[in-house]
Amino acid sequence: MSTEATPTALDWAAELPHLSVQTADFDLGAEVARLRDGDLGVGAVASFVGTVRQWVPGEVATLELEHYPGMTERRIAEIMAQARQRFDVRGLRVIHRVGPLALGDQIVLVAVSSAHRGEAFSACEFLMDWLKTQAPFWKKERSAQGERWVAAREQDDAAAQRWRQPAGD
Repeated sequence: MSTEATPTALDWAAELPHLSVQTADFDLGAEVARLRDGDLGVGAVASFVGTVRQWVPGEVATLELEHYPGMTERRIAEIMAQARQRFDVRGLRVIHRVGPLALGDQIVLVAVSSAHRGEAFSACEFLMDWLKTQAPFWKKERSAQGERWVAAREQDDAAAQRWRQPAGD
């Protein structure tokens, strides 16, 4: 199966209940419990939580994330549908926060359930790599020195590039 398969409208729309773009914080434990709830076939859950970090002391005070409502959710749902096509997963959950965030705040949650850990880890990593490079979010850092828009990073593109290869190569 091609890794560039384009999900149908029905495929991506099925992911919307498992996706949230929100200003509110999230509870990792509650989200993982919800992902596993009632599914006795789950043998593994892999998760990633991204947080606002300080690169240089005193440099970044806050981070503001902006998105285009509707377009952002659709693109993330398409990425989730691709993960379901590529990996043997039982459940997916993606939460991405928007708005102003302080140092230490949670930004993103990617959680994957599967029968086996390898599929869960791989799908989680795939989702995060593609979210970093393909989801339409705009980041603005604020500090005492002013504001600046955050540009895409080459290492994020390189990480996503490996998923463009056919599975097994």
